[in-house]
Amino acid sequence: MDKGIVYLVGAGPGDPKLITVRGLEALKRSDVIVYDRLASPQLLNYTKPDAERIYVGKLPDRHTMKQEEINQLLVDLALQGKTVIRLKGGDPTVFGRVGEEAELLHRNGILYEIIPGITSAIAVPAYAGIPVTHRDLASSFSVITGHESPEKLDHSIYWDKVTNATGTLVFLMGVAKIGYISDQLIRHGRSPDTPVALVQWGTRAEQRTVTGILSDIEAKVKAANLQPPAVIIVGDVVKQRATLSWVEKKPLFGQRILVTRARSQASELAAKIDELGGEAYEFPVIETRLPSTKEAESAIEQALGAAESYDWVMLTSINGVDCFFRWLDRFGIDIRRFHRAKFAAVGPKTAEALASRGVRADLLPESFRAEGLLDSLSGVIAEGQTALLPRGDLARKILPEELKIRGVKTVEIDVYDTVLSVPEDRWLPEMLERGEIHTVTFTSSSTVTNLLEALRRLGVRNPAEALKSCEIACIGPVTAKTAEANGLKATIVPDTYTIDGLVEALADRRRVSKGED
Repeated sequence: MDKGIVYLVGAGPGDPKLITVRGLEALKRSDVIVYDRLASPQLLNYTKPDAERIYVGKLPDRHTMKQEEINQLLVDLALQGKTVIRLKGGDPTVFGRVGEEAELLHRNGILYEIIPGITSAIAVPAYAGIPVTHRDLASSFSVITGHESPEKLDHSIYWDKVTNATGTLVFLMGVAKIGYISDQLIRHGRSPDTPVALVQWGTRAEQRTVTGILSDIEAKVKAANLQPPAVIIVGDVVKQRATLSWVEKKPLFGQRILVTRARSQASELAAKIDELGGEAYEFPVIETRLPSTKEAESAIEQALGAAESYDWVMLTSINGVDCFFRWLDRFGIDIRRFHRAKFAAVGPKTAEALASRGVRADLLPESFRAEGLLDSLSGVIAEGQTALLPRGDLARKILPEELKIRGVKTVEIDVYDTVLSVPEDRWLPEMLERGEIHTVTFTSSSTVTNLLEALRRLGVRNPAEALKSCEIACIGPVTAKTAEANGLKATIVPDTYTIDGLVEALADRRRVSKGED
């Protein structure tokens, strides 16, 4: 059996989007992912569906896997011919012990590659508005471990040389030793008035910053109950935070928002949340598929084959548009055969999806739901006309029922099925228990019912109770009604039932909670 290859990859400081392109490429093609808690669990969304995931961090029922065991694990996996990625927080060469892992791989004749990452030593200060260098304040910086005991720190750090060697000092993993570190720096020549900042969980939703000076920073850290992990920055560059704290000024800063849309659509909502400073946590609980039974295919083919008979084609979702055209392609039906029909679209995104196929919507209601379409059809659609409704299997019945009451012949076809998706996510139940999910977004009724079922399958006994501490954001009143029927109180419902409207409502809610309005 041929030996595999091991990629030793820096995952960045916490924000999953800060991984390098090279690191992401390696992640996507690896057979096995070996990771710990400092690498964002959201990065696992980029792995192959059949990739094996091995967590080597600390769990409630066992201690952290020893470094020697991790080293050997990488060797054993590679000897099985597998492509392995060792995913580490920050940069693997900055206190990441990558040298030990690479050395054993080398001794066993295993091919490996070290892929640098963005170290927390520069990224975390940057997210707190602190550049580690500045032309007027610091022309150099040092990165120092603060994790060891005071006795070891005295042996490993030459305080008399380090203290004034560079303008900025960055200590990693030193929260518990902040008093000792401050004392040593003052004793060896730094002014007690030197500015200091500690940034906890930098680049993540939990990011929190405490500032002070060397003489009082220990008391301030204790008063704030600041816990690891955190980065310590010492030097005049800390003063820049007063004007450069950019990320904290974004409206959704500090919010981790659960996105439950299908994976193919989640990126749009997640990107808008990220742009406003929030942390989107993707947990797609629905998946859309083309119906696969012979009966369903036959019904769709027959309905589309009568293209010339329709006066209206009514599309109520982006998925409906996409699957409608996929079926046309499968059966070789030219869209021009619908020349008699007018096209109606529910919502601007549905209309955009239609326009991208070269078809302009003849009717776009002001209210982006079935009731709005029915209102817009008054005086436009006539009794005796025929309407085609290509929709999903879980679509509401109000539209076809009302059309029939008005004397319109309706042909309904389920062009896609909505099915439950349960992502492999060991972290979400724990995050809900610890209150680390601040808001849950629902973009359809099926995302509500599917999230509750997905949580049950992940071992959550009472999903509705687990979500009680979260804000519940629903794209519209129909979804909100489903949420409330399942024991969830919708606290955010936009006036405009679109993704943009939902994101704007999230931001407005956050501004109100911070007293900005």
